[in-house]
Amino acid sequence: MTDTDLYQRVAEDLRRRILTGELRPGDRVPTVRALSSHWGCTAATVQKAFKVLQDAGLIESQRGRGTSVAGSPHAGLEAARPLRQAGLVHRADTFLLQALTAGHSIGEVEAAFRVALDRWRAVSASEAIAPEHVIRFVGSHDLAVAWLASRFPELVPGYRLDVSFTGSLGGLIALAEGKADIAGSHLLDEESGRYNDGYVQRLFPGRQVALITLAHRRLGLVVPPGNPRGLTGIQDLVDRRIGFVNRQKGSGTRVWLDVELRRMGMHGGRIAGYEREVATHSAVAAWVAEGRAEAGLGLEGSAAVYGLGFVPLTVETYDLVTLHPEAPGISSLVDWLTTADGPDAIGALDGYEADVTGELRWIG
Repeated sequence: MTDTDLYQRVAEDLRRRILTGELRPGDRVPTVRALSSHWGCTAATVQKAFKVLQDAGLIESQRGRGTSVAGSPHAGLEAARPLRQAGLVHRADTFLLQALTAGHSIGEVEAAFRVALDRWRAVSASEAIAPEHVIRFVGSHDLAVAWLASRFPELVPGYRLDVSFTGSLGGLIALAEGKADIAGSHLLDEESGRYNDGYVQRLFPGRQVALITLAHRRLGLVVPPGNPRGLTGIQDLVDRRIGFVNRQKGSGTRVWLDVELRRMGMHGGRIAGYEREVATHSAVAAWVAEGRAEAGLGLEGSAAVYGLGFVPLTVETYDLVTLHPEAPGISSLVDWLTTADGPDAIGALDGYEADVTGELRWIG
């Protein structure tokens, strides 16, 4: 690992601890000596990571008092915003040049950046945002939703899509509690074999709920390149004691797996790693790419981003669920999804089928 890689990892770890509240405003940050020992690096590497966090307004150093978390993770950002934005563009240009020089295509860089944004959205879900012109999305991790969020001001001028990936069930609960404007869900109902309808009926009794189909997605086993263990299905995970990484409880992917296991008369405990949970499809692919798992259940698109193999198992329906499809911003999104541009953009993503993109149905 290069020095550049390491200082970025140190900075990323500290930023995660700050944004999740593990380190709170005013808390002392671990010393340079302690971090150097923990990461097995030089003091200069840690100091470089500190500078990244200081530039972002997350930590501050005072003579004689050491380094601590800033009073507010966003303190002082507004005054320096134009200069900071220019600096951010410069860093992005530098990174892009390095990636292209290394032989990556612009498409590969964009896909990798979407994965990184997914991870930080999960970490930063609790950050405060101004409610005006913001549409709150809570729900299942999805590459198309991440794509929409990155381009939302272009697709729906004057609005921003704030994304929190919590799982399908978490999204529907947030919608029912008024904490979301749109939920993203792909929950398979075991009795009917349909996606989302049964769960919506149970969580919103007597209420009119709109479900707009975003896409059909290919779900399967994410495996190392070339599928070296020759996996063909869920049964192989049990028979060959494959090291597995699972999705969290409440996610649509986990629901599908548990339904499939019951259909096969099997218990999840027979899968090595069934209790090992991660929050996104990107995290599943990362575990496999890093050799921490031999297989995971995830999207074809996530496998493609990491250059991994994929064993298709099913095609699932991913819906956007809302109580107010006519609301400003949401109605514009629905309109865009029903034009040619919407299905063309969604269908261009690896593992996505857009033949029903934009279809609306009502429950209740």
